[in-house]
Amino acid sequence: MNEADERRRLSEAWAAGELGWSNWDSEAISSDASFRRYFRLRRGKDTRVVMDAPPERENTQTFVDVASRLGGSGVHVPEILAHDPRQGLVLLEDLGSRPYHHVLEDDNADALFSDAVEALIRFQCDARIDGLSDYDPALLMRELALFPDWFLARHWRVEATDGELDAWDLVCATLLRWALDQPQVFCHRDYMPRNLMVADPNPGIIDFQDALRGPISYDPVCLYRDAFLSWAPERIDGWLEDYRRRALDAGLPASEDPDLWRRTCDFMGVQRHLKVIGIFARIRYRDGKPKYLEDAPRFFGYLEQAIERNPDLGELGSLLNSWRQRRSQ
Repeated sequence: MNEADERRRLSEAWAAGELGWSNWDSEAISSDASFRRYFRLRRGKDTRVVMDAPPERENTQTFVDVASRLGGSGVHVPEILAHDPRQGLVLLEDLGSRPYHHVLEDDNADALFSDAVEALIRFQCDARIDGLSDYDPALLMRELALFPDWFLARHWRVEATDGELDAWDLVCATLLRWALDQPQVFCHRDYMPRNLMVADPNPGIIDFQDALRGPISYDPVCLYRDAFLSWAPERIDGWLEDYRRRALDAGLPASEDPDLWRRTCDFMGVQRHLKVIGIFARIRYRDGKPKYLEDAPRFFGYLEQAIERNPDLGELGSLLNSWRQRRSQ
């Protein structure tokens, strides 16, 4: 039995013991870009989920802490039924098997996203942020560095010149300024359709363990400029404007100026898009999971849209064009 199989056996036996179940079936329901895995235990119509998070790789204490913060704000996160931090195991309420990205269509997107925005505004208003780490300049820069370190150097196999690295530093400084000049609120950091479940109450929110105190535009941008779904730019702009108005009505410090808000979302999005492209390359070359990189073109599309309507990003456009011409694949 290999290590992964042994971890699954351990996880399921522990969960069944916590539940007092002697007869049950199980299925693997997901793995993600981290080292966490999830298994569903079923006994008749009753189901529960066990999260396997190897303690040398993942910190389940953080997951439990953030779940408490979000749950305390009134949004729907899975109830934690048992927790063994030493073994890296968490037993959870089962939120079902209908993530947003499997059900979103043109005719239901407005309603589903409206529910998601209601939940987002609720936890931005009410989730505790005391003790949360800040989305600080050092972290923002480490994330941006993923693009040249993993995508540019490892995937495109391009070596940037000294002049290009200087220009890249200026681009990064601009993106950091836009991120840090925004109001800072509770930030899920991956608030996208893949991490929202169709549930009652809707939505169920998962994959929240990386939450920080961060820019107010970050989660709305994640929601609409997604890794796995594309929408018309004008529709995204409309949804982001709807969020801005609803956030202001709820007392959040969103921008009073619609045009400034649009630009803020564009610049925040660029930081995230570059980070995600770098992460996808790292997952391929370090972790042996190549499928994520297949979605990189979607993020380059987002980058092109932002560059086209924000002259301040012209330097980034020049860099990407130059590097694309020299790529090896």
